[in-house]
Amino acid sequence: MIKLSSLISSFIPVAMDIGAWSVKSLSGKSPDGNRSLPAGGGKQMKWPVIMMRSVTIAVAVLFLFMNVSAQSKKEEVGLQAKINSIIKKMTLEEKIEMLHGNALFSSGGVKRLGIPELTCDDGPLGVREEILRFDWNSAHWTTDSATFLPNGSAIAATWNPAMAHQYGVVLGEEANARKKDVMLAPAFNICRMPLCGRTYEYYAEDPYLNGQLAIGTVRGIQSQHVSACVKHFAVNNQEVHRDNVNAVVDERALREIYLPAFKAAIQQGNAYTIMSAYNKVNGYWCSENDFLLNKVLKKEWGFKGVVMSDWGGVHHTVAAANNGLDIEMGSSGPYDQWYFAKPLLAAVKAGEVSVKTIDDKVGRILWLMYHTSMSADHPKGSIATPAHGKAAYEIAAESIVLLKNDAHVLPLKTNVLKSIAVIGDNAIRTFASGGYGAGVKARYEITALEGIKSRFGKTAEIRFAQGYKANYLANNTDEQNAGYDKPDEALINEAVALARTTDVAILCIGSNREYESEGHDRKSLELPFGEQALVDAVTAVNPNTVIVIMAGAPYDLNKIKKSGHTIVWSWFNGSEAGNALADVLKGVINPSGKLPFTFPVSLHDSPAFALNTYPGDDLTAQYKEGILVGYRWYDTKKIDPLYCFGYGLSYTGFAYTGLMTDKKNYKTGDNIAVAVKVKNTGSMAGKETIQLYISKVNPGVFRAEKELKAFKKAEIAPAKTALVSMDINVNDLAYFDDKLSKWVVEPGEYKIMAASSSKDIRQVTSFYVH
Repeated sequence: MIKLSSLISSFIPVAMDIGAWSVKSLSGKSPDGNRSLPAGGGKQMKWPVIMMRSVTIAVAVLFLFMNVSAQSKKEEVGLQAKINSIIKKMTLEEKIEMLHGNALFSSGGVKRLGIPELTCDDGPLGVREEILRFDWNSAHWTTDSATFLPNGSAIAATWNPAMAHQYGVVLGEEANARKKDVMLAPAFNICRMPLCGRTYEYYAEDPYLNGQLAIGTVRGIQSQHVSACVKHFAVNNQEVHRDNVNAVVDERALREIYLPAFKAAIQQGNAYTIMSAYNKVNGYWCSENDFLLNKVLKKEWGFKGVVMSDWGGVHHTVAAANNGLDIEMGSSGPYDQWYFAKPLLAAVKAGEVSVKTIDDKVGRILWLMYHTSMSADHPKGSIATPAHGKAAYEIAAESIVLLKNDAHVLPLKTNVLKSIAVIGDNAIRTFASGGYGAGVKARYEITALEGIKSRFGKTAEIRFAQGYKANYLANNTDEQNAGYDKPDEALINEAVALARTTDVAILCIGSNREYESEGHDRKSLELPFGEQALVDAVTAVNPNTVIVIMAGAPYDLNKIKKSGHTIVWSWFNGSEAGNALADVLKGVINPSGKLPFTFPVSLHDSPAFALNTYPGDDLTAQYKEGILVGYRWYDTKKIDPLYCFGYGLSYTGFAYTGLMTDKKNYKTGDNIAVAVKVKNTGSMAGKETIQLYISKVNPGVFRAEKELKAFKKAEIAPAKTALVSMDINVNDLAYFDDKLSKWVVEPGEYKIMAASSSKDIRQVTSFYVH
C-alpha cells in the first residue's frame, strides 16, 4: 500500500500548485509576485487561452489519476486478500477483543498473529499530553510537549484549505512521534446556534466551507500514515443534553446541511475513521443508527474504514453491532463487560449478530491498520519542531479578522508610537488547555503581551494592566461561578490610569478555554468577566484604543461596534498566537481572515432561538429551521446580522469587475467555469477571499436566498489585478427532494454572485440550466 500512498502524498502538493495558477495576475506574475506566468500570461491573457490551459492541465491530471486509480485497485485487491487470510486464522474471541477499548485510548490487538493494539489520542488542538493507561491523570512524561495549533474556528477563518492541510500534516507528524495511530480530529459539526460550547473546536456554519477544510485536514493528517477520525457523526450541535438529546431533522436538511462535510471528508479526503456522536438523530442513537452508519455512510458513500464510538456513547450490544458501529470506546472498565466485549460474544453465539458482521468489523480495523501502524515505510514523525511552530504562525496569521478600522489606527505607526498600554487578562493568558476536553501540553505559547513586546518593545515603552479577573471554571457549579461576570472596579481603575498616559491602548478581552468548553453551552452572548465595563472605561480616556477579542464563537459586540473604532478578532490561536497578533497590529501581516459564522444582533435573531427549539423539550430538539442555518436564515428572513458570514476587512481594498462564465447555457453534469477580475486598490499587498454564491431565480421549491458554492483566497500585489477562476459543477446546484429521495437539479435561470462576504455582493451574472 505504501507505493500508492506515497504517490498520492506527492501528488497533493502538485495539485495544489496547479490550482494556484487559477489565480492569475494580469501583470504577468503569479499570485505571490515572484514567478512569471507561463507564456501567454500577462495583460493579454484571454478567456480562451485560460480555458485551453485549464483543459490541458485537467487532461494531465486525469491521466495521472487514472494511473493512480488502476494501481489503487490492484493493491486494494491484494490487501483485501491478505486481510481475509488473517481473519480466517482468528478465533471468535480474538475478533471480539479488537472491537472494544482495552484502555482509555487503545483497543485490542491479537499478539499471537502480530496484530498490534490500535492507539488513538485527542487532536483538534494538537496531540494531548500522555495520560495513564487507565485513568485521566498525567503520565508525567518529559517528551510529550507538543505544538499548540490554532482552534477549529480559527482554521475556518483562514478560508484556506491549504492552511487546513498544513495543520493536518503537523498533527500527523506529531502523532507519529508519539506513536498514535488515530487522531480524533478534525471536528466540524455545523455551527447551528452560537452558544454551543464546542463552537471553538468546530469549523463553520456552512457545509461547503466545512467540507473543503475537512478534506484538506484529513489529507494532511493521513499523508503521515496516521488516521484522521472525523467527528461527530452526526448533528451534534449542542452540549446541553448531548448524551441523550434527540435531534429531529428532516432528510433534506440532513442531506444539504449536516452531512455534506462528512461526505466530502470520506469520498474526497478518504478519511479512515469516523466517530459516532453521543446524541440521537430522528429517534436512534448515532452509535446504532442504521440510516446514518449503514445506509448512508457505508453503502451510499462507500466508506471502507472504521466507525468508532465517542467515549461511553454506546447503549446496546445487538443494535450497535448490526447497525454499523465497529469499535466501542469509553472511559472506564471493566473492559470485558462493555457492550462490545463479553455481551457481544454472547450475542454472536446466540445468533443475534452474525459472524459475517463481526468479520466485516475486524476487516475494517485491519484495513485501517494497514494504512497506519502496519503500513510500509512508516514515517518516524517529529514533535514541536521550528517548522511546526512556523506552520502554527502562518495559520494564526491568516485567521485573524479585522472587524473595524474606521480611524485607520491600524497598522500601528511605529515611527511615532512611544508608549503602549496592554490591558486585559487575555493579554497574559494561555489557551492550550482549560475546561472540560482535550488540551495540549504546549512546548511554548506566546501570549499577546509577549508578542507585542517582541514586536514593539525596542521603540516603545510597553506597560500592562490586568483590567479584569476571569473567575470562572468549567467544572464548577453555577453557584461556585457566581459573580464571574461582575466588573472588578479596582482593576478597571488601574487600567484607566495607565491608558491615560499612553499613545495607544491595546485592550485584550474575550473568552478563554474555561468559559468556552466541551460539556456545557454558554448561557448568553454577553462578554464575560465584566469586560464591557472595562472597554467603556478605557475607550473613554484613550482615543487610540485597539480592542482585540480572543474567543472561538460569536459574542454580543453591539456596544463595542457602535462606540469602538478599531476591533480585531483573534482566536485560541496556538503556540504563535502572540507573534501573529502583533505582526497584524504592526502591519507585517495584512489581515485576511473572514468570519466562518454569523454574529447576530440578538440571540433571538438566530434560528434555534427564534423558533424556540434549543435546548429542546423532553430531550427532543426539533430542527424547525430546516435548511435555513446560518446566513441562509438571515438572508432568507431579511434579518440584518451584526457581522455576517464571510466578513473581514484588510489594510488595503479590493475592487471586483468582469464576472463571467465560460458560457450561458449548461446541462446536468456540466462544469461552470467562472472568472472575475479582482484589483488591489491600495498600496499594500493583501489576500482576498473571493466567495461565489448561487441563487435560483423563481425556484419551484423552497430554497435559501443564496448558497456558497466556491471560494478562493488570492494574494494580490498593490495596484495589480488578478483574474481569479473557479469551477462549479451543475450537479452541485441540486436540492434534495425528500419525497423522491434523490438530488434534483432544477432547470431555469440562476444568478452567480462574486462577493467579499455574504452581504457584500460585488458582481452578479446569470446562466441557465436546461
